[in-house]
Order: sequence, then C-alpha cells, then structure tokens
Amino acid sequence: MTTTRIGSISKVCCSSGDDIIYQMKPLPDDESERLFYKRIFPQGSKCPDELGEVSRKILKKCGGVPLAIITIASILASNGQDQHIKPKYHWDNILGSIGRGLAEGDSAKDMQRILSFSYYDLPSHLKTCLLYLSIFPEDFEIRRDWLIWMWIAEGFVQGGEQETGLFELGESYFNELANRNLIQPVHFDATGKAQACRVHDMVLDLLCSLSSEQNFATILDGTQQSKSISHSKSRRLSFQNSMSEPTTNLVDATSMPQVRSVVLFRTNIDLIQTISCFKFYVYWI
Repeated sequence: MTTTRIGSISKVCCSSGDDIIYQMKPLPDDESERLFYKRIFPQGSKCPDELGEVSRKILKKCGGVPLAIITIASILASNGQDQHIKPKYHWDNILGSIGRGLAEGDSAKDMQRILSFSYYDLPSHLKTCLLYLSIFPEDFEIRRDWLIWMWIAEGFVQGGEQETGLFELGESYFNELANRNLIQPVHFDATGKAQACRVHDMVLDLLCSLSSEQNFATILDGTQQSKSISHSKSRRLSFQNSMSEPTTNLVDATSMPQVRSVVLFRTNIDLIQTISCFKFYVYWI
C-alpha cells in the first residue's frame, strides 16, 4: 500500500488495472466536532455556549482535515495543571489568524500556516527541541532515550535551579511535545511510556523550512545535487542516505568551526573518517 498527497504519484504506483486508488475524504461535521472537543474539554464536558459559534467557524476553516483539527485544538486545550478554558478572545485570535484555512481545499501552504501556530505557541526551550527533529529523515523512528541525550548534548535542556535531573527534565519536554500532538509516540512499555516517536511528514516539512530559515541545520540527503558546505554557516549537519559525490567535496571541517554537531543516517561508511575531526557526531543506522 502506498500513501501520498499527490494524485499523479498514486496513478504511477498502479501496476495493473485491478489496483484501486482510494481518495481520503474530509471528516464530516459531527466527527470533526467530536475530535475537536475531545482534545480541548475534559471528559464529559461540553463546549460553553459562548464558544459555540467561534468553534464552528474554526472547524469550517480546518476543512475536515484531522491534522489541522487536532493542531488547532491542541493550542486551545488547557496545559499542565491549568484546567481553565482559554478565554474567548484567544479563540477569536486563532480564528482570525488562520486566514482562509482549508475550507476551499487542502493546500500545502495553508496547512503549513495552520501547523505553524503550534510551533509559535511553544515556549522557547520547546521550540528548539522541536526544531532539532528536522535533522531526522522522513518516517524515521526516533528512540526517546537517544533523542533526550542528544538534546542534553546540544545544551537544549537546562536544569537551572531546579532539582530535577537533566534526563528527567528532557522526558518532560518529550511528553509535552507529545501532548501537543507535535510528535507521534510509538512502542509503549508496560507502564504506558512511549519508547520512541515519529514526526508527521507535514510537520517535518514545516520544521525543515523553519530550520533552513533560521540557519539551524543543513540537511544533505543525497536525493539532489549537493552544494559544497565548506563555507556554510550552518551549526548542524545531517547526512541522510547515500551521497552522490565524494564526501571530501562536501565536508571541510577546518573551514567550519561553527558546526556544533554532525549526524549520519544510512549514509556512506567512509564519511565517518571524513568527519572524525569534529568534537561530536552520531552515526545512526
């Protein structure tokens, strides 16, 4: 089975006349409302009357797309121990910021606009931790413990005056991102704790775009002609898949003192020797 958001690709994937293309339909109004309210209000609670109209307008702009609905609902949901419903002006601000939304069709640009609300709604330390996920390949299964240690190694987890250990604090970051539906937890143990996570491809697209804009990381995936990065200002490098040109043309560590870390995924083994002069790198099979 192949899944894609591009209609032309689905047709190419059909190898015979018996193959069937199933086009996902948006959720009907009642199911959209049920999903939206389940995320925002405590179990058994109903939407207050004063929020009924604005919630219907928000749902209309979400166009029945589950990812859009859960993204907006996660912003409006109460966080932590605060069980108070966010004031109506906050709902109105979200409604006004969505623009035309997805009511006229699932545009990738409009979808990214909606997803970006979740990113900008994060506190600064969680923004950095989430943006770091841009270094991972699409559909990659990210082990929770490894991710937390990588956050710590990068200096994203700051204990300050808190008595909580850095790893435990990193776990709370992981759980908060999962609670906001920005990562998808997988492989739960007997206690219900997720052992890994994935990132939705549309969320990853947004993170890669933001990462590029903020000069956070440089992704080299071998699927397109790579340019020399010997003079790049990037602070992090992520090598993914096989590179189509000699790695010596791509990496000159002596001219990249600003690079803080290098991560390799399913790439040429000889690249390890090329980057061995860096202080910190990870080879992830």
